[in-house]
Amino acid sequence: MDFLSSEVILPILRRAVLECIANAIQDDQVGTTPGEFFRSPAVHSLKQEIVRTGKKLWERQYVDGNGGNISVRISPRWVICTPTMCSKADLTVDDISLVDLESSQICGDRPRTSEILLHLEIYKAIPEAKAVIHCHPPYATAHAIAGVLPPGNLLPEQEVFVGPVALTPYETPGTIEFARTILPVVKNHNTILLENHGVVSWADTVTHAEWLIEVIETYCKTIMIAGQLRSPLKEIPPEKIADLLAIKRKLGLPDARYTDDPEAVEMDVAPHLFKHVSIAGTPSPQEIDQLVDSLASQVLDFFKEAHADRR
Repeated sequence: MDFLSSEVILPILRRAVLECIANAIQDDQVGTTPGEFFRSPAVHSLKQEIVRTGKKLWERQYVDGNGGNISVRISPRWVICTPTMCSKADLTVDDISLVDLESSQICGDRPRTSEILLHLEIYKAIPEAKAVIHCHPPYATAHAIAGVLPPGNLLPEQEVFVGPVALTPYETPGTIEFARTILPVVKNHNTILLENHGVVSWADTVTHAEWLIEVIETYCKTIMIAGQLRSPLKEIPPEKIADLLAIKRKLGLPDARYTDDPEAVEMDVAPHLFKHVSIAGTPSPQEIDQLVDSLASQVLDFFKEAHADRR
């Protein structure tokens, strides 16, 4: 019975439950046309969230001109996204497009963003990713242009929500080569610097992806100011970083440093810290956690009874 514990069973059950939910959603939508789903109330609310987030990015000067793009995975097959050549300050729900995972536009009056391939590569690589934002916040983008990774271990918020920052090599925006530059790092990094370009983040909702952009931008700005006051900067002690990583594990957020621990249980990178539904019709992460806990309890009870009977 030593091999049976909640630490072993919970990750296995959670992955199984998530796969079952995804299959159920896909089966449930077989009779729904893309147009009907695209115009449904649930998707309309996600379009509104995209519009609100776009205006927030513009107001914070994280995008300029027609820059930046936002998307949400609304089902295993379909993604809604912002259009090309549109200021995020002027975005409306009628501007949103629907595409499939091969980047073909299914619905929408305006052409989809030219950088949708980047979003789709993230969705294909990270099943838990439900929203992606690409934008150009100036301090983080300055690091990407300079090819300088911001130093770590300086602010708790950065360590917990983002962690060590990755930098991908430059490729022409809008190309599949550009989109695939994130593949080596995207599973362990929810926020990535794009060399000579900007930043991309993924999360369970558009709102939370935007939070990650705020965190990394504020961090890059803060350390640039702090570096003018003192050098080198005083880091958080290693044992305190370990405390932050323990918090991060419990929140279910990804971090490249987990691989340094050979005893670590395989991480479920779904950011279930955020109790929200982003794919229409799916249960919230909190409800999934409750279901997994219940199933784990039943499985453990079953094996305990079977083990007792053999005695």
